[in-house]
Amino acid sequence: MKAIPGVVSAVSGYTGGHVAKPTYEDVTSETSGHLESVKVTFDPTKISYGVLVGRFMRLIDPTDAGGQFCDRGQSYQSAIFVDGPVQRAAAQAVLAQLQTTPLKGKIVTPIRDAVTFWPAEGYHQDFSNKNPLRYNLYRQGCGRDARVKAVWRGIAP
Repeated sequence: MKAIPGVVSAVSGYTGGHVAKPTYEDVTSETSGHLESVKVTFDPTKISYGVLVGRFMRLIDPTDAGGQFCDRGQSYQSAIFVDGPVQRAAAQAVLAQLQTTPLKGKIVTPIRDAVTFWPAEGYHQDFSNKNPLRYNLYRQGCGRDARVKAVWRGIAP
């Protein structure tokens, strides 16, 4: 997400659960209620929240309720976390517009209220940059790029 013009920072972490200061092990045990997430700070003079949501949606499979790609389970489900009614309205508008496209399936990514965000451990931050070979093997092995292309095929960004 940091490569998107207007995005100031993207921090990997966890949100939406009931455990304070969760660890990766807490989250992936499926007992904390948290989702793996990214806290994105952006400059609204350079990119709108709606455009940001639209870009995010094209990086995932919003039709998969069971997780994302090889990562299965509640902690890997996609969600859009909003900070107030203006962001909620923008996210709802984007999802409504995307659902009218020839998307391969129904969007199941929910819009949820933003709650406490807990940064992930250091080794999770900028993982794709720190571990490019491992990350690219994951992407290829899980069919991530092929699945994203199949879901969004023929739909303008």
